[in-house]
Amino acid sequence: MVVMKMKFPFQKRVKLAQGLWLLSWCATVAGATTFTLGCILKTELRRRAEVMDNQDIHIVPNTLMIVGLASLGINYFASKICQDALDAGRFPRWKNFLKPYFAVSCFFTVLMLLGVIMSYAMKGSLESSLKAGLRNGIRFYKDTDTPGRCFQKQNIDRLQMEFQCCGNNDFRDWFEVQWISNRYLDFSSKEVKDRIKSNVDGRYLVDGVPFSCCNPSSPRPCIQYQLTNNSAHYNYEYQTEELNIHLRGCREALLQYYMGLMNTIGAGVLSIFLLQGSVLVSLRFLQTAMEAVAGKENTEIETEGYLLEKSVKDTVMEYLDPVLKFLLLKNQVEEGASTSAAAPAPP
Repeated sequence: MVVMKMKFPFQKRVKLAQGLWLLSWCATVAGATTFTLGCILKTELRRRAEVMDNQDIHIVPNTLMIVGLASLGINYFASKICQDALDAGRFPRWKNFLKPYFAVSCFFTVLMLLGVIMSYAMKGSLESSLKAGLRNGIRFYKDTDTPGRCFQKQNIDRLQMEFQCCGNNDFRDWFEVQWISNRYLDFSSKEVKDRIKSNVDGRYLVDGVPFSCCNPSSPRPCIQYQLTNNSAHYNYEYQTEELNIHLRGCREALLQYYMGLMNTIGAGVLSIFLLQGSVLVSLRFLQTAMEAVAGKENTEIETEGYLLEKSVKDTVMEYLDPVLKFLLLKNQVEEGASTSAAAPAPP
């Protein structure tokens, strides 16, 4: 069953080829844009790699970069095919090339759509990665003398100031870790000794936060120590006072930033996907309309073009059958080799 059959007079074929040539170059620019967007997202993710527990989210920019590069090649060949479609004598040389070309093009176009879907669907993975990464970043904040963690304090401080956030979930996360290095503690002080003895882990815990948590917009000088002690500060009520530190956690801030970036990029790539799909559909109509001219003396006759010669299911199986046969044959060869290796040697 032929899908989406249309009639194409000579002039309509010419206009289709000319319009598709222009559209393919627009899609080429869009492919370069997709690659650029992937690079931008990759760069932004790498900037905060120290507060991410894993690199799973990098599959989104990697996919965009791959399909962007593939789109350049796909649309370049599309423009060359459109040029030759204007000359019925030159078009037949593309006959054997077009079937694998459409298979590869459809694969990367679907991959582009998957990249769009992942840019919206990876929120849970990103959040869990940020949660674990920020927890470790706060835990290692004090380790400025430890190789591999020397810049952890600087990175966390810059992060909290840039995104106007504090802690992982909120500022209370700093109460649960020792973020002041032992080298800056006076162990002869009774206060220090009492604090260290007050918990089973022997850590110096305080109800305070680093200076980078301070909110410069607050009219009151920053209160970063003894945050829960009302008597330690004049005219201060911990439960009701609007604290002059950032109240938003860095996980929420980073998640909002990256999801906003990925959603914006996803919307842009979705429009590029629609453009790429229209190029392939139009090229398929042009191909089938031009194949009907092959071998005819009068190349200006009206021809019929269509999207699929068979049903969608039959067309998909036509492309999958060679792949499945190859995989089945390979599996049989491997099973035969393993059987031969397991067979006992004759005496």
